[in-house]
Amino acid sequence: VPGHQVTGEVVETGTAVDRLKPGARVGVGWIFAACGTCPYCRSGRENLCPEFKATGRDAHGGYAEYLAVDEDFALPLPDNVNPVQAAPLLCAGAVGYRAFRQSGIGEHDVLGLSGFGASAQLLLKTAVRRFPDLSLYVFARNPAAREYARSLGAAWTGDFHDTPPALCNAIIDTTPVWKPIVDLLPRLSPGGRFVINAIRKTNADKNALSSLSYEHHLWMEKSVTSVANVTRSDITQFLELAASSGVVPELTTYSLSEANQALLAVHQGGLQEAQVLVV
Repeated sequence: VPGHQVTGEVVETGTAVDRLKPGARVGVGWIFAACGTCPYCRSGRENLCPEFKATGRDAHGGYAEYLAVDEDFALPLPDNVNPVQAAPLLCAGAVGYRAFRQSGIGEHDVLGLSGFGASAQLLLKTAVRRFPDLSLYVFARNPAAREYARSLGAAWTGDFHDTPPALCNAIIDTTPVWKPIVDLLPRLSPGGRFVINAIRKTNADKNALSSLSYEHHLWMEKSVTSVANVTRSDITQFLELAASSGVVPELTTYSLSEANQALLAVHQGGLQEAQVLVV
């Protein structure tokens, strides 16, 4: 059963459950389980656990009336967060937040966003609230996406081949393709960090990497890193940040019987909002 950003109410608990009670509002993110004993789990990096299980991929997800999950991976929702609005925060929001922290960005810096889907939109909203004097540049092919980014507070928008007003201290890439990396590494300042926030990259354009030049793209201590999954801490911290700063996703809701319609809308692309099933 798919569905990897799930919010709901506890209706029944097992005999070993001692923290959550029926009626508690909780969320289950992309992280469904981790072993808890490996070096990664013990060092706060459960997202890298070799036994990491993903909701809706390795275990049944939220496209259902009920979901069974270990108590430790059912995360309480802040009181002032709407559960429907919270659903997109559990993966797109939390993984964007993880990428934001990995970027090392700070006040008065320039942050570039490559692509402008659901995660990047929440990331932009988070960044402008976290650092009011941060400059946000958004690189996207779709003119409508660039216009939407400007309406949310982007200081500059352009296509991937366009030249922004200044070099970026960090760039977070949320696209599934390789060419933006080649196009945008030259837009990174010395010592800058390029963070790939994507679960996979397509092979369709991987030949674009053949044009990489060490001197032009990586020299001057630029670094490239990736984001893999999320931790429970990422989710709880982002939920608290969203609750305190008013970060709310744009969304369209569907009933469970309309699930295929929602999936078709995602497949067709061009969406500016998250698609949420309300069961």
